[in-house]
Amino acid sequence: MVMDGAGGNADERGHAGLPGLQAERLTRRSFLIGSAASVGALGLSGCMSTDARLRREAAAFYGPVPDDKFPIPAMDISKVNPKYFRQTVRYDSDEPPGTIIIDPSNYYVYRIEGGGKATRYGANVGRQGFLWSGNAYVGRKAEWPTWTPPKEMIQREPRAAKYAGGMPGGPDNPLGARTLYLYQDGVYTLYTIYASRYPETIGTNLTSGCTGLLTQDMIHLYDRTTVDTKVIVLPA
Repeated sequence: MVMDGAGGNADERGHAGLPGLQAERLTRRSFLIGSAASVGALGLSGCMSTDARLRREAAAFYGPVPDDKFPIPAMDISKVNPKYFRQTVRYDSDEPPGTIIIDPSNYYVYRIEGGGKATRYGANVGRQGFLWSGNAYVGRKAEWPTWTPPKEMIQREPRAAKYAGGMPGGPDNPLGARTLYLYQDGVYTLYTIYASRYPETIGTNLTSGCTGLLTQDMIHLYDRTTVDTKVIVLPA
C-alpha cells in the first residue's frame, strides 16, 4: 500500500516536473469530451430538426378544410407516425407521371411525379385474406360517395345489411370525402382508395382490401388523379 502510494506521488511529481504537460492532457481530454458532446448534440439537433420540420409541414397539410361540402376538421397528427406524413421522395420508376403505386407491405401509396420523384402517402391496407395485387385503373371517382356494402360483406357482417340500399355520403360514411374506384377490363373490382378520418389506422391492416389515406391526403391525390389513371398494387 505504501509502495502504491509512493508510486502515485512519484507520478504526480513527474507531471509537475514537466511544465504544461498535465494542463495539456487535461486540455486534450476536455477537448475530446467536448467534441464528442458537440457531435452528439449536433446529431440530436439534426434529428429534432427533421422531426420538427415534418410536424410543421404536417400541421399545414392536415389542417381543417372548412369550405368542403361537409366541413373537414384538422387531423390529429399526434396519432400518426411521422414516417407516414405526406412527402416528396426519391422513387425511380418507368411508369408515367400520375401513375399510382400501392405498396401494402410498407403501408405507402405513391403518385409518380417524374424525374425520379414521387409523392408518398401513408396508408392503411387490407387485412389478411383480403389483400390482392395486380394492375388496375381508376374507372370512376366521386366526392362524398354513397357506400353500398357488397353482399359478401353483409353475409360476414349482418349489421351492414341496413345499408344494403346505400349509405348517403357524409362524415360518417366509411368511404369518406373522396374515393377512387379501381377497375380491371371494364369491371369494378370492389376495391377503392378512400379517405379515412381515423389517423390511428394508418400503418395498419384492417380493411376488406381497400386502401385508405388520411382525408387531407386523399383530397390531395384525388385532385391530381384523372379517370383511367393506371394503378399498380404490389404484392404484400
